[in-house]
Amino acid sequence: MLRSRIRPHTNLIKFLALLLVSVLLISCETVGYYSQAARGQLAIVLGREDIRRMLLDEEVAPELRDKFNEVLLIRDFALNELNLPVGENYSSYVDVRREHVVWNVFVAPEFSTDPVSWCYPIAGCVSYRGYFSESGATNYAASLEEDGFDVYLGGVDAYSTLGWFEDSILSTVMSRANYQIAGLIFHELAHQVIYVPGDTTFNESFATAVEREGVKRWLVFRNTSEVIATAETDSVRQQQFVELVADFRDRLDNLYESSLSDSDKRRDKSRLQEQLRQDYQALKQTWDGYDGYDSWFARSLNNAQLSTVSSYNDLVPFFNSLLDESGRDLNAFFVAVEQLAQLSAEERESRLQDWL
Repeated sequence: MLRSRIRPHTNLIKFLALLLVSVLLISCETVGYYSQAARGQLAIVLGREDIRRMLLDEEVAPELRDKFNEVLLIRDFALNELNLPVGENYSSYVDVRREHVVWNVFVAPEFSTDPVSWCYPIAGCVSYRGYFSESGATNYAASLEEDGFDVYLGGVDAYSTLGWFEDSILSTVMSRANYQIAGLIFHELAHQVIYVPGDTTFNESFATAVEREGVKRWLVFRNTSEVIATAETDSVRQQQFVELVADFRDRLDNLYESSLSDSDKRRDKSRLQEQLRQDYQALKQTWDGYDGYDSWFARSLNNAQLSTVSSYNDLVPFFNSLLDESGRDLNAFFVAVEQLAQLSAEERESRLQDWL
């Protein structure tokens, strides 16, 4: 199979600079953690293959060839129609040879749905800790569970390097529908438009809003009415899922803020978790057999797990409103969001609270 090296010197310089910063700012993490992160990212960089070169290789499977052609179209659309910073992003492919590229550990106290945060160079403080090996994530999660925390471990199929490296399309996402791959690319590129270190909910909700708007426009551009109907159905189900989880998260918040004893809180927490499962089963009866969220509801439904939904969705209605105020013009929308991003955390929170 044809292989290419993509800006090796530039990538090496960036990699070494990032590693140096990580070592110098080691106060909030361990050397071992940074080492596995550095090795994992380096493996991605060194494993990249240029998509256009791969399309010249007759050994590439037809299904993969079709996906590559679609990715190239998505890149062009992201640049020309969504004004996203495409650059060389998603012009290369990496076969990571595992189910997920990263496993994220999410943590929350026993009686709070507010997630614990970790702070890193470049990215700032975020509400998860990522590992390039499932065993590393599992071991870390187990140690936190022993300390009494609620812990959720989730596999991640793609992530953004925030412009430090040209992001690649990974083997972990190639089985998805084409419009879902488009959404993923739009979402990750949005992080390169605006990213506020330390504000996970702001960043992820903004990227989710861009993703959804981008997918709507992409499907119209592709003029695939059947796929549009499928995507709209998926979107409705996703919104119903988010609203269901958010409702129970609020119920748990009320429980934790009550004056009940810890033992009573544990009892009622368990009761609410079971009620959430039952309400999901009732909701699923309206979905014509769709069971895409079954594996999620098969988990513990603890505070850490529920926090993952809020991070990606809580502020999406706000960003949708801001997009409307911008006349659905993405350039104007990006400017408005950038103005928010430049505010202090307190000023930004005040603005958001005023809207809420």
